[in-house]
Amino acid sequence: MPASASASKTDEMAAEIAASPAGTSAPAKSPLVQGEALVRQHERWLRGVVYAVLGRLDLVDDVMQDVWIRAYQQADRIRDPQCVRSWLYRVARNAAIDARRRLRRRPILPLEGIEPPVAAAQGTPADGAIRSELRQRLLRAVEALPAHYREPFVLRHLEGWSYARIGALLGLGVETVETRLVRARRLLREMLEGEVRP
Repeated sequence: MPASASASKTDEMAAEIAASPAGTSAPAKSPLVQGEALVRQHERWLRGVVYAVLGRLDLVDDVMQDVWIRAYQQADRIRDPQCVRSWLYRVARNAAIDARRRLRRRPILPLEGIEPPVAAAQGTPADGAIRSELRQRLLRAVEALPAHYREPFVLRHLEGWSYARIGALLGLGVETVETRLVRARRLLREMLEGEVRP
């Protein structure tokens, strides 16, 4: 191996050791050290959790920033890589609950007239407008669901989680999850009755 390559590798190792906590000779073992890869792997489903708890699509980005800050600050608590997913779930759920409490004390009004970007739709512009309006009505109806129905509904229908997985994370039996999903669908159907036609 050339001397320059050896020196470069040594410099990298020295930087790793210097950056490791308490002068230990190995880098930190926490799975959260992965940083960006961790965010890419868990961002989508955590956003679903936050939306399910909070019920406000316009606040999900703000709460997700809080989730990642909390995760970074508490990273040293994770020792078992098998627990990262359930731990992140608790961090996201607690951040969303905290945000919901803050909203009750001081409501944040959504900005009027700002529409989310619409993906290129097939068909006429009128078809795209109808789909956009239907999507907005559906989102408003999901947001109006009580939290104990909204959370399992979003996890099941937007994230594709199984009843057992939802139950395990929410501390509910599978039958309770099923009941809440049936009631959530019924409430949505009632809210949207007459608005959504095939």
